[in-house]
Amino acid sequence: MNAPQNYLNAIRSVLDHYEQTQMETIEQAAAMVADCVLSGGAVHLAAIGHSNEQDFLSRAGGPAFLQPFSYTITVNDPVADCLKDRPRPEPVARDAEQVRLALRIGNLRAGDIMAIGSVSGRNIRPVGLALACRELGIRTIAFTSRAYTAQVTSAHPSGKKLIDVADIVIDNGAPFGDAAVEIPGYDFPLMPVSGASMVIGGWMIWGRAMEIMAARGQPASAFMSVNRPGGREVYDKNRERFQKLGY
Repeated sequence: MNAPQNYLNAIRSVLDHYEQTQMETIEQAAAMVADCVLSGGAVHLAAIGHSNEQDFLSRAGGPAFLQPFSYTITVNDPVADCLKDRPRPEPVARDAEQVRLALRIGNLRAGDIMAIGSVSGRNIRPVGLALACRELGIRTIAFTSRAYTAQVTSAHPSGKKLIDVADIVIDNGAPFGDAAVEIPGYDFPLMPVSGASMVIGGWMIWGRAMEIMAARGQPASAFMSVNRPGGREVYDKNRERFQKLGY
């Protein structure tokens, strides 16, 4: 078999992993999302594994309640090289302080939801974001790989990984290192699966949440493709509905 066929097999293994091990967790996440938006809360998406959060935003067949979360804080304060490591009255982790500030001055509130992704679960930014959300009462859904994170150490000063600090953990089924296909001539596996897996897991959650909302008589504002006849009108109508209702 060749690389394309082997990659299909690897993705099928991810699908089997979801069906066999993650359905209960998917249900918990979807219920949390539905409860959140129907009670006046908001759902934001941080980086979900190599920017796959873009697959969920304003998509045909997707809900309007999913919104992006990103921030940029620039401090222009150069000093001489000999002054850069001067002691402070108390230790300061710049990354942690930046994300706390972004959350405090932004539109998220306690009870809202932040979805966060990191296939290894070890990196500073997603762990720091999850910790800052916890401080402010913002609930988190993490997309990560338990097999991967079990074999790495945390890069965050706390020593914690994403699975340690998220409220709900979706195990995306990616192997250690993410790449899943052995190809002759290379010393390590190629072709990562976490991107496809995180998109699959996300749509399972958002779709089930929309299903729960409809069953409660409060369906989500959802988008139709603007390339279908009448699609632009439906899209705009549901965008306006979302702005009025929050869901």
